[in-house]
Amino acid sequence: MQGKASVKLKFQKAKSNKDIQNICDYNIDAFSDSPDFNWNLDEIQNEVAEGWELYSVMVDDEIIAAVFFKTDKTTLYTKNTAIKVSYQGSGFSHKVKEYFEKVARDKGLKHIAHYCRIDNFRMYSLNESHGYRKTPNKFGPDGQVVEWIKDLN
Repeated sequence: MQGKASVKLKFQKAKSNKDIQNICDYNIDAFSDSPDFNWNLDEIQNEVAEGWELYSVMVDDEIIAAVFFKTDKTTLYTKNTAIKVSYQGSGFSHKVKEYFEKVARDKGLKHIAHYCRIDNFRMYSLNESHGYRKTPNKFGPDGQVVEWIKDLN
């Protein structure tokens, strides 16, 4: 693998059920144990049906993560899977955060809200390093998903 500074991530939108199936199949081994998602086709399709856009995050032709986002008039709502283990520690999580910020700015939005599990301390650290603040809001059937907000200038 090339050095992280020279590797460009590609974000590819899932545009059809076949795309969703391919992302699910390709990622199932990497993300089936992710605490932030119940990674199966039905759950992914439910997320898309609820208005979340699904993108694969790719290095060359390999999917290394999946991201979800949706918008309202002022906010980009985001969540993502972990980076594949073989790519962790290479700065790609920071590039995902930068991508979310670019999407929000391109859409003229004022805020980014990010959701992760309450016990995902790596994401806590990443969110803090990118200027997010944790809110008291909790979601999910067990209240284990927390919300982080970043105000854009």
